[in-house]
Amino acid sequence: MRIFTAALATETNTFSPICVDRRAFEASLYAPPGEHPETPTLCSAPITVGRRLAAEHGFTLIEGTAAWADPAGLVNRLTYEGLRDEILDQLHAALPVDAVVLGLHGAMVADGYEDTEGDFLARVRDIVGPDILVCAELDPHSHLTAKRLAAADFFVYFKEFPHTDFVDRAEDLWRIALDTLAGRIKPVMSVFDCRMIDVYPTSRDPMRSFVDKIMRMEAEDPDILSISVVHGFMAGDVPEMGTKMVVLTDGKPGKGAVLARELGLELFAKRGTFIMPQIDEQEAVSRALAATSGPVVIADVWDNPGGGTAGDATVLLAELLARGAKDTAVGTIWDPMAVQICMAAGEGAEIGLRFGAKSGPGTGNPIDGIVQIVKLVRNAEMRFGESYAPFGDAAHIRLQGIDIILNSTRAQSFDPSLFSVMGIDPTSKKILVIKSTNHFYASFAPIASEILYCSAGTPYPNNPARTAYRRAPRDIWPMVENPHGTERGAA
Repeated sequence: MRIFTAALATETNTFSPICVDRRAFEASLYAPPGEHPETPTLCSAPITVGRRLAAEHGFTLIEGTAAWADPAGLVNRLTYEGLRDEILDQLHAALPVDAVVLGLHGAMVADGYEDTEGDFLARVRDIVGPDILVCAELDPHSHLTAKRLAAADFFVYFKEFPHTDFVDRAEDLWRIALDTLAGRIKPVMSVFDCRMIDVYPTSRDPMRSFVDKIMRMEAEDPDILSISVVHGFMAGDVPEMGTKMVVLTDGKPGKGAVLARELGLELFAKRGTFIMPQIDEQEAVSRALAATSGPVVIADVWDNPGGGTAGDATVLLAELLARGAKDTAVGTIWDPMAVQICMAAGEGAEIGLRFGAKSGPGTGNPIDGIVQIVKLVRNAEMRFGESYAPFGDAAHIRLQGIDIILNSTRAQSFDPSLFSVMGIDPTSKKILVIKSTNHFYASFAPIASEILYCSAGTPYPNNPARTAYRRAPRDIWPMVENPHGTERGAA
Protein backbone atom coordinates (compact mmCIF):
# COMPACT_ATOMS: atom_id res chain seq x y z
CA MET A 1 0.00 0.00 0.00
CA ARG A 2 1.33 3.43 -0.99
CA ILE A 3 0.13 6.65 0.68
CA PHE A 4 1.21 10.20 -0.20
CA THR A 5 1.34 12.92 2.45
CA ALA A 6 2.24 16.63 2.42
CA ALA A 7 1.34 19.89 4.17
CA LEU A 8 0.60 23.39 2.86
CA ALA A 9 -0.80 25.85 5.35
CA THR A 10 -1.17 29.37 6.62
CA GLU A 11 -4.01 31.45 8.07
CA THR A 12 -4.88 34.57 6.08
CA ASN A 13 -6.24 37.67 7.78
CA THR A 14 -7.44 39.50 4.67
CA PHE A 15 -7.35 42.79 6.62
CA SER A 16 -3.71 42.39 7.64
CA PRO A 17 -1.10 44.64 5.99
CA ILE A 18 1.56 41.92 6.29
CA CYS A 19 1.73 40.02 2.99
CA VAL A 20 3.19 36.52 2.75
CA ASP A 21 5.87 35.47 0.27
CA ARG A 22 8.07 32.39 0.08
CA ARG A 23 10.45 33.81 2.65
CA ALA A 24 7.65 33.75 5.22
CA PHE A 25 7.21 30.00 4.69
CA GLU A 26 10.96 29.44 4.86
CA ALA A 27 11.13 31.41 8.13
CA SER A 28 8.46 29.22 9.74
CA LEU A 29 8.67 25.82 8.03
CA TYR A 30 9.79 24.71 4.61
CA ALA A 31 10.73 21.01 4.57
CA PRO A 32 11.25 19.22 1.22
CA PRO A 33 10.48 15.49 1.02
CA GLY A 34 11.98 13.53 3.90
CA GLU A 35 13.33 16.62 5.67
CA HIS A 36 10.41 17.30 7.99
CA PRO A 37 11.65 17.32 11.60
CA GLU A 38 10.47 14.69 14.07
CA THR A 39 8.23 17.21 15.84
CA PRO A 40 5.23 18.54 13.90
CA THR A 41 4.11 22.09 13.37
CA LEU A 42 0.46 22.96 13.89
CA CYS A 43 -0.65 21.70 10.48
CA SER A 44 1.94 19.06 9.64
CA ALA A 45 1.14 16.37 12.22
CA PRO A 46 -0.23 14.03 9.50
CA ILE A 47 3.36 13.64 8.27
CA THR A 48 4.97 12.73 11.60
CA VAL A 49 2.07 10.49 12.67
CA GLY A 50 2.12 8.88 9.21
CA ARG A 51 5.80 8.03 9.60
CA ARG A 52 5.14 6.12 12.80
CA LEU A 53 2.12 4.28 11.41
CA ALA A 54 3.95 3.33 8.23
CA ALA A 55 6.66 1.72 10.33
CA GLU A 56 4.07 -0.08 12.46
CA HIS A 57 1.77 -1.28 9.66
CA GLY A 58 4.26 -1.79 6.86
CA PHE A 59 2.83 0.53 4.20
CA THR A 60 4.93 2.88 2.08
CA LEU A 61 4.67 6.55 3.01
CA ILE A 62 5.72 8.97 0.26
CA GLU A 63 6.43 12.35 1.79
CA GLY A 64 5.93 15.54 -0.14
CA THR A 65 6.92 19.04 0.89
CA ALA A 66 5.67 20.52 4.15
CA ALA A 67 5.26 24.30 4.16
CA TRP A 68 3.78 26.48 6.90
CA ALA A 69 3.83 30.28 7.27
CA ASP A 70 2.79 32.09 10.41
CA PRO A 71 -0.59 33.82 10.00
CA ALA A 72 -0.57 37.14 8.17
CA GLY A 73 -2.23 38.77 5.19
CA LEU A 74 -2.60 37.88 1.52
CA VAL A 75 -0.31 35.18 0.15
CA ASN A 76 1.72 36.14 -2.89
CA ARG A 77 0.28 34.44 -5.99
CA LEU A 78 3.56 33.05 -7.30
CA THR A 79 4.40 31.76 -3.82
CA TYR A 80 1.16 29.82 -3.52
CA GLU A 81 1.30 28.49 -7.07
CA GLY A 82 4.93 27.50 -6.66
CA LEU A 83 4.40 25.57 -3.42
CA ARG A 84 1.15 24.04 -4.71
CA ASP A 85 2.73 22.86 -7.95
CA GLU A 86 5.80 21.56 -6.12
CA ILE A 87 3.55 19.23 -4.08
CA LEU A 88 1.37 18.31 -7.05
CA ASP A 89 4.48 17.37 -9.07
CA GLN A 90 5.60 15.18 -6.17
CA LEU A 91 2.18 13.52 -6.14
CA HIS A 92 2.40 12.87 -9.90
CA ALA A 93 5.80 11.27 -9.41
CA ALA A 94 4.47 9.06 -6.58
CA LEU A 95 1.63 7.50 -8.60
CA PRO A 96 0.08 5.05 -8.22
CA VAL A 97 -1.07 5.75 -4.66
CA ASP A 98 -3.87 4.30 -2.55
CA ALA A 99 -4.55 7.49 -0.60
CA VAL A 100 -3.54 11.13 -0.12
CA VAL A 101 -3.40 12.34 3.50
CA LEU A 102 -2.81 16.08 3.87
CA GLY A 103 -2.13 18.70 6.50
CA LEU A 104 -3.91 21.97 5.66
CA HIS A 105 -5.08 25.01 7.57
CA GLY A 106 -8.27 26.02 5.82
CA ALA A 107 -8.09 29.83 5.95
CA MET A 108 -5.43 30.54 3.34
CA VAL A 109 -6.23 33.23 0.77
CA ALA A 110 -3.80 33.98 -2.06
CA ASP A 111 -3.80 36.68 -4.68
CA GLY A 112 -6.16 35.34 -7.35
CA TYR A 113 -7.27 32.38 -5.19
CA GLU A 114 -10.08 33.11 -2.75
CA ASP A 115 -10.37 29.42 -1.86
CA THR A 116 -6.81 28.14 -2.01
CA GLU A 117 -7.47 24.87 -0.20
CA GLY A 118 -10.40 24.23 -2.55
CA ASP A 119 -8.14 24.87 -5.52
CA PHE A 120 -5.41 22.61 -4.12
CA LEU A 121 -7.76 19.75 -3.23
CA ALA A 122 -9.52 19.91 -6.61
CA ARG A 123 -6.16 19.58 -8.37
CA VAL A 124 -5.21 16.65 -6.12
CA ARG A 125 -8.50 14.98 -7.04
CA ASP A 126 -7.88 15.56 -10.74
CA ILE A 127 -4.51 13.82 -10.44
CA VAL A 128 -5.60 10.74 -8.50
CA GLY A 129 -9.07 10.29 -9.96
CA PRO A 130 -12.45 9.69 -8.31
CA ASP A 131 -11.70 6.40 -6.54
CA ILE A 132 -8.59 7.24 -4.50
CA LEU A 133 -9.04 8.30 -0.88
CA VAL A 134 -8.28 12.01 -0.26
CA CYS A 135 -8.49 13.38 3.30
CA ALA A 136 -7.03 16.16 5.40
CA GLU A 137 -6.61 17.48 8.93
CA LEU A 138 -7.44 21.18 9.31
CA ASP A 139 -7.50 24.01 11.83
CA PRO A 140 -11.05 24.91 12.97
CA HIS A 141 -10.34 28.60 12.34
CA SER A 142 -11.01 28.06 8.68
CA HIS A 143 -13.59 28.17 5.91
CA LEU A 144 -15.46 25.09 4.74
CA THR A 145 -16.42 25.48 1.07
CA ALA A 146 -18.49 23.46 -1.37
CA LYS A 147 -15.42 23.03 -3.57
CA ARG A 148 -13.49 21.35 -0.74
CA LEU A 149 -16.37 19.06 0.12
CA ALA A 150 -16.63 17.97 -3.50
CA ALA A 151 -12.91 17.19 -3.73
CA ALA A 152 -12.23 15.29 -0.49
CA ASP A 153 -13.58 12.13 1.10
CA PHE A 154 -13.42 13.45 4.64
CA PHE A 155 -11.94 16.09 6.93
CA VAL A 156 -10.92 16.03 10.59
CA TYR A 157 -10.50 19.33 12.46
CA PHE A 158 -8.77 20.15 15.74
CA LYS A 159 -11.32 20.17 18.55
CA GLU A 160 -9.44 22.26 21.08
CA PHE A 161 -8.83 26.00 21.18
CA PRO A 162 -6.04 26.40 22.26
CA HIS A 163 -5.03 23.80 19.67
CA THR A 164 -3.39 21.35 22.04
CA ASP A 165 -4.82 18.33 20.19
CA PHE A 166 -3.38 18.64 16.68
CA VAL A 167 -1.41 15.40 17.09
CA ASP A 168 -4.45 13.58 18.52
CA ARG A 169 -6.58 14.67 15.58
CA ALA A 170 -3.88 13.51 13.15
CA GLU A 171 -4.15 10.13 14.86
CA ASP A 172 -7.93 10.22 14.23
CA LEU A 173 -7.36 11.16 10.59
CA TRP A 174 -5.01 8.24 10.01
CA ARG A 175 -7.19 5.77 11.93
CA ILE A 176 -10.19 6.61 9.74
CA ALA A 177 -8.06 6.54 6.58
CA LEU A 178 -6.52 3.16 7.31
CA ASP A 179 -9.87 1.64 8.34
CA THR A 180 -11.36 2.94 5.09
CA LEU A 181 -8.56 1.46 2.99
CA ALA A 182 -9.01 -1.86 4.80
CA GLY A 183 -12.72 -1.88 3.92
CA ARG A 184 -13.87 -1.74 7.54
CA ILE A 185 -15.74 1.58 7.23
CA LYS A 186 -17.24 3.91 4.61
CA PRO A 187 -16.89 7.49 5.86
CA VAL A 188 -19.55 10.01 4.81
CA MET A 189 -19.49 13.72 5.70
CA SER A 190 -22.64 15.58 6.75
CA VAL A 191 -22.42 19.37 7.12
CA PHE A 192 -24.68 21.98 8.72
CA ASP A 193 -24.20 25.71 8.24
CA CYS A 194 -24.68 27.36 11.65
CA ARG A 195 -25.00 30.74 9.91
CA MET A 196 -22.97 32.53 12.53
CA ILE A 197 -19.43 33.65 13.29
CA ASP A 198 -18.06 33.71 16.82
CA VAL A 199 -14.98 32.88 18.91
CA TYR A 200 -15.07 29.53 20.73
CA PRO A 201 -12.37 29.04 23.40
CA THR A 202 -12.55 25.50 24.76
CA SER A 203 -10.76 26.46 27.97
CA ARG A 204 -14.09 27.68 29.41
CA ASP A 205 -17.79 26.92 29.22
CA PRO A 206 -20.00 26.72 27.27
CA MET A 207 -17.56 25.46 24.61
CA ARG A 208 -15.69 23.18 27.03
CA SER A 209 -18.87 21.23 27.77
CA PHE A 210 -19.86 21.17 24.10
CA VAL A 211 -16.54 19.63 23.03
CA ASP A 212 -16.68 17.12 25.89
CA LYS A 213 -20.17 16.15 24.69
CA ILE A 214 -19.17 15.52 21.08
CA MET A 215 -16.16 13.49 22.20
CA ARG A 216 -18.44 11.30 24.32
CA MET A 217 -20.72 10.83 21.33
CA GLU A 218 -17.77 9.69 19.22
CA ALA A 219 -16.74 7.21 21.88
CA GLU A 220 -20.22 5.78 22.53
CA ASP A 221 -21.79 5.59 19.05
CA PRO A 222 -20.04 3.24 16.58
CA ASP A 223 -21.78 4.97 13.65
CA ILE A 224 -19.98 8.23 14.46
CA LEU A 225 -16.39 8.38 13.23
CA SER A 226 -15.70 12.04 14.00
CA ILE A 227 -17.49 15.28 14.90
CA SER A 228 -15.89 18.65 14.20
CA VAL A 229 -16.83 22.26 14.79
CA VAL A 230 -15.42 24.46 12.04
CA HIS A 231 -15.25 27.70 14.03
CA GLY A 232 -14.76 29.89 10.98
CA PHE A 233 -12.30 32.77 10.77
CA MET A 234 -13.85 36.21 11.15
CA ALA A 235 -10.80 38.02 9.72
CA GLY A 236 -11.13 36.14 6.45
CA ASP A 237 -13.31 38.15 4.08
CA VAL A 238 -14.45 35.31 1.81
CA PRO A 239 -17.93 34.26 0.59
CA GLU A 240 -18.23 31.04 2.64
CA MET A 241 -16.96 32.44 5.94
CA GLY A 242 -18.77 31.17 9.04
CA THR A 243 -19.24 28.36 11.55
CA LYS A 244 -20.11 24.85 10.32
CA MET A 245 -20.78 21.48 11.97
CA VAL A 246 -19.22 18.40 10.35
CA VAL A 247 -20.34 14.92 11.33
CA LEU A 248 -18.50 11.96 9.81
CA THR A 249 -20.44 8.70 9.96
CA ASP A 250 -19.84 5.16 8.84
CA GLY A 251 -22.15 5.12 5.84
CA LYS A 252 -25.07 6.88 7.61
CA PRO A 253 -25.56 10.21 5.79
CA GLY A 254 -29.14 10.63 7.04
CA LYS A 255 -28.16 10.13 10.65
CA GLY A 256 -25.18 12.42 10.17
CA ALA A 257 -27.29 15.20 8.68
CA VAL A 258 -29.79 15.09 11.55
CA LEU A 259 -27.02 15.13 14.15
CA ALA A 260 -25.08 17.94 12.43
CA ARG A 261 -28.24 20.05 12.40
CA GLU A 262 -29.08 19.36 16.04
CA LEU A 263 -25.57 20.15 17.21
CA GLY A 264 -25.34 23.20 14.96
CA LEU A 265 -28.55 24.67 16.32
CA GLU A 266 -27.43 23.91 19.88
CA LEU A 267 -24.27 25.88 19.19
CA PHE A 268 -26.24 28.69 17.59
CA ALA A 269 -28.53 28.95 20.63
CA LYS A 270 -25.46 29.85 22.75
CA ARG A 271 -24.18 32.51 20.33
CA GLY A 272 -22.44 35.44 21.96
CA THR A 273 -21.68 33.56 25.19
CA PHE A 274 -18.48 31.75 24.20
CA ILE A 275 -15.76 34.39 24.15
CA MET A 276 -14.10 35.41 27.38
CA PRO A 277 -15.03 38.81 28.94
CA GLN A 278 -12.62 41.55 27.90
CA ILE A 279 -11.47 44.79 29.52
CA ASP A 280 -9.62 47.80 28.14
CA GLU A 281 -5.96 48.58 28.76
CA GLN A 282 -6.63 51.04 31.61
CA GLU A 283 -8.66 48.56 33.64
CA ALA A 284 -6.24 45.73 32.84
CA VAL A 285 -3.23 47.68 34.11
CA SER A 286 -5.11 48.94 37.18
CA ARG A 287 -6.13 45.42 38.17
CA ALA A 288 -2.65 44.04 37.55
CA LEU A 289 -0.96 46.75 39.60
CA ALA A 290 -3.43 46.22 42.45
CA ALA A 291 -2.91 42.46 42.56
CA THR A 292 -1.29 41.11 45.72
CA SER A 293 0.49 38.24 43.95
CA GLY A 294 1.83 37.44 40.53
CA PRO A 295 2.37 36.90 37.80
CA VAL A 296 -0.80 38.50 36.49
CA VAL A 297 -0.99 37.58 32.81
CA ILE A 298 -2.50 40.25 30.56
CA ALA A 299 -3.40 38.80 27.17
CA ASP A 300 -3.42 41.43 24.42
CA VAL A 301 -6.04 39.37 22.61
CA TRP A 302 -6.58 41.37 19.43
CA ASP A 303 -2.93 42.04 18.62
CA ASN A 304 -2.41 38.33 18.12
CA PRO A 305 0.02 37.36 15.34
CA GLY A 306 -1.71 33.98 15.38
CA GLY A 307 -4.69 35.80 13.88
CA GLY A 308 -2.58 37.53 11.24
CA THR A 309 -1.84 40.85 12.94
CA ALA A 310 1.64 42.32 13.04
CA GLY A 311 2.05 41.90 16.78
CA ASP A 312 3.60 45.36 17.09
CA ALA A 313 0.88 47.23 19.01
CA THR A 314 2.13 49.34 21.89
CA VAL A 315 -1.14 50.40 23.53
CA LEU A 316 -0.69 48.20 26.61
CA LEU A 317 3.01 48.97 26.94
CA ALA A 318 2.34 52.71 26.77
CA GLU A 319 -0.21 52.39 29.58
CA LEU A 320 2.24 50.41 31.71
CA LEU A 321 4.98 52.99 31.16
CA ALA A 322 2.61 55.86 31.97
CA ARG A 323 1.60 54.17 35.23
CA GLY A 324 5.19 53.44 36.30
CA ALA A 325 4.82 49.66 36.30
CA LYS A 326 7.75 47.59 37.57
CA ASP A 327 8.44 43.84 37.75
CA THR A 328 6.83 43.60 34.31
CA ALA A 329 7.78 41.73 31.15
CA VAL A 330 6.24 42.20 27.69
CA GLY A 331 6.51 39.45 25.09
CA THR A 332 6.57 40.33 22.29
CA ILE A 333 6.66 43.41 20.09
CA TRP A 334 7.48 42.66 16.45
CA ASP A 335 10.05 45.07 15.05
CA PRO A 336 12.73 43.49 12.82
CA MET A 337 14.49 46.81 12.24
CA ALA A 338 14.75 47.54 15.96
CA VAL A 339 16.13 44.02 16.49
CA GLN A 340 18.80 44.65 13.84
CA ILE A 341 19.79 47.87 15.59
CA CYS A 342 20.07 46.05 18.92
CA MET A 343 22.09 43.26 17.34
CA ALA A 344 24.53 45.81 15.94
CA ALA A 345 24.85 47.58 19.29
CA GLY A 346 25.46 44.39 21.28
CA GLU A 347 24.51 43.11 24.72
CA GLY A 348 25.00 45.60 27.53
CA ALA A 349 24.76 48.67 25.33
CA GLU A 350 22.48 51.59 26.13
CA ILE A 351 21.02 53.22 23.05
CA GLY A 352 18.22 55.48 21.97
CA LEU A 353 15.59 53.36 20.25
CA ARG A 354 12.23 53.81 18.58
CA PHE A 355 10.20 50.60 18.29
CA GLY A 356 6.72 49.22 17.68
CA ALA A 357 3.46 50.45 16.13
CA LYS A 358 4.63 50.52 12.52
CA SER A 359 2.08 48.24 10.87
CA GLY A 360 -0.98 50.44 10.72
CA PRO A 361 -3.68 52.42 12.54
CA GLY A 362 -5.11 51.11 15.77
CA THR A 363 -1.78 49.86 17.08
CA GLY A 364 -0.80 52.87 19.21
CA ASN A 365 2.29 55.02 18.76
CA PRO A 366 5.96 54.07 18.45
CA ILE A 367 7.83 53.97 21.76
CA ASP A 368 10.90 56.19 22.13
CA GLY A 369 13.46 55.89 24.91
CA ILE A 370 16.93 55.05 26.14
CA VAL A 371 16.97 51.27 26.42
CA GLN A 372 19.45 48.78 27.85
CA ILE A 373 20.11 45.75 25.66
CA VAL A 374 20.03 42.85 28.12
CA LYS A 375 20.20 39.75 25.92
CA LEU A 376 20.33 38.92 22.21
CA VAL A 377 19.35 35.54 20.74
CA ARG A 378 19.64 34.39 17.14
CA ASN A 379 16.85 32.19 15.80
CA ALA A 380 14.96 32.11 19.09
CA GLU A 381 12.25 29.50 19.68
CA MET A 382 9.59 28.80 22.30
CA ARG A 383 7.72 25.61 23.03
CA PHE A 384 4.20 24.93 21.75
CA GLY A 385 2.94 21.60 23.02
CA GLU A 386 5.09 18.90 21.46
CA SER A 387 6.58 21.33 18.95
CA TYR A 388 8.60 24.54 18.80
CA ALA A 389 7.58 27.92 17.43
CA PRO A 390 10.31 30.22 16.06
CA PHE A 391 10.20 33.93 16.80
CA GLY A 392 13.40 34.80 14.95
CA ASP A 393 16.32 36.95 16.00
CA ALA A 394 15.20 38.58 19.23
CA ALA A 395 16.31 41.26 21.67
CA HIS A 396 15.54 41.55 25.36
CA ILE A 397 15.61 45.25 26.18
CA ARG A 398 14.80 47.15 29.38
CA LEU A 399 13.01 50.50 29.39
CA GLN A 400 12.06 52.30 32.61
CA GLY A 401 12.24 49.05 34.54
CA ILE A 402 10.08 47.06 32.11
CA ASP A 403 11.58 44.06 30.30
CA ILE A 404 10.51 43.92 26.64
CA ILE A 405 11.15 41.26 24.01
CA LEU A 406 11.50 42.51 20.45
CA ASN A 407 11.23 39.81 17.79
CA SER A 408 11.87 39.61 14.06
CA THR A 409 9.60 36.65 13.16
CA ARG A 410 5.99 37.26 14.09
CA ALA A 411 4.65 34.71 16.56
CA GLN A 412 2.00 34.73 19.23
CA SER A 413 2.94 34.02 22.84
CA PHE A 414 2.45 30.26 23.17
CA ASP A 415 4.49 29.37 26.23
CA PRO A 416 6.47 30.87 29.18
CA SER A 417 9.65 29.60 27.50
CA LEU A 418 9.24 32.70 25.32
CA PHE A 419 10.54 34.66 28.33
CA SER A 420 13.02 32.18 29.77
CA VAL A 421 14.90 31.74 26.48
CA MET A 422 15.45 35.52 26.56
CA GLY A 423 16.85 35.45 30.11
CA ILE A 424 13.63 36.43 31.89
CA ASP A 425 12.19 34.26 34.67
CA PRO A 426 8.44 34.62 34.02
CA THR A 427 7.49 33.37 37.50
CA SER A 428 9.48 36.18 39.12
CA LYS A 429 7.45 38.94 37.46
CA LYS A 430 4.33 40.56 38.86
CA ILE A 431 2.94 41.29 35.38
CA LEU A 432 3.39 39.42 32.10
CA VAL A 433 1.98 40.91 28.90
CA ILE A 434 1.52 38.45 26.05
CA LYS A 435 0.00 38.62 22.58
CA SER A 436 -2.45 35.76 22.06
CA THR A 437 -6.19 35.16 22.05
CA ASN A 438 -6.28 31.77 23.77
CA HIS A 439 -3.43 29.51 22.61
CA PHE A 440 -1.40 30.71 25.58
CA TYR A 441 -3.86 29.39 28.15
CA ALA A 442 -2.71 25.78 28.60
CA SER A 443 0.89 26.75 29.35
CA PHE A 444 0.45 30.10 31.14
CA ALA A 445 -2.50 29.19 33.38
CA PRO A 446 -0.37 26.97 35.67
CA ILE A 447 1.96 29.87 36.55
CA ALA A 448 -0.58 32.74 36.55
CA SER A 449 -2.16 34.17 39.67
CA GLU A 450 -4.77 35.76 37.40
CA ILE A 451 -5.42 36.04 33.65
CA LEU A 452 -6.87 39.25 32.21
CA TYR A 453 -8.16 39.38 28.63
CA CYS A 454 -7.52 42.86 27.27
CA SER A 455 -8.96 44.52 24.18
CA ALA A 456 -6.46 47.29 23.45
CA GLY A 457 -6.54 49.28 20.24
CA THR A 458 -7.98 47.96 16.98
CA PRO A 459 -5.31 45.97 15.12
CA TYR A 460 -7.81 43.16 14.33
CA PRO A 461 -11.39 43.29 12.95
CA ASN A 462 -12.99 41.75 16.04
CA ASN A 463 -16.62 42.85 15.71
CA PRO A 464 -18.24 41.18 12.67
CA ALA A 465 -21.36 43.30 13.00
CA ARG A 466 -19.24 46.39 12.23
CA THR A 467 -16.44 44.93 10.10
CA ALA A 468 -16.32 46.35 6.57
CA TYR A 469 -16.58 43.01 4.78
CA ARG A 470 -16.80 43.06 1.00
CA ARG A 471 -17.13 39.33 0.30
CA ALA A 472 -18.28 37.62 3.51
CA PRO A 473 -21.96 36.70 3.97
CA ARG A 474 -24.13 39.41 5.50
CA ASP A 475 -27.06 37.12 6.38
CA ILE A 476 -25.41 35.41 9.37
CA TRP A 477 -25.25 36.29 13.07
CA PRO A 478 -24.24 38.85 14.36
CA MET A 479 -24.88 40.76 11.12
CA VAL A 480 -28.51 39.68 11.54
CA GLU A 481 -30.03 38.54 14.81
CA ASN A 482 -31.56 35.21 13.85
CA PRO A 483 -30.95 33.86 10.34
CA HIS A 484 -32.52 30.52 11.32
CA GLY A 485 -35.90 32.10 12.09
CA THR A 486 -38.06 29.98 14.37
CA GLU A 487 -36.20 26.67 13.96
CA ARG A 488 -35.97 24.59 17.12
CA GLY A 489 -32.86 25.50 19.08
CA ALA A 490 -32.36 28.80 17.24
CA ALA A 491 -34.11 31.05 19.72
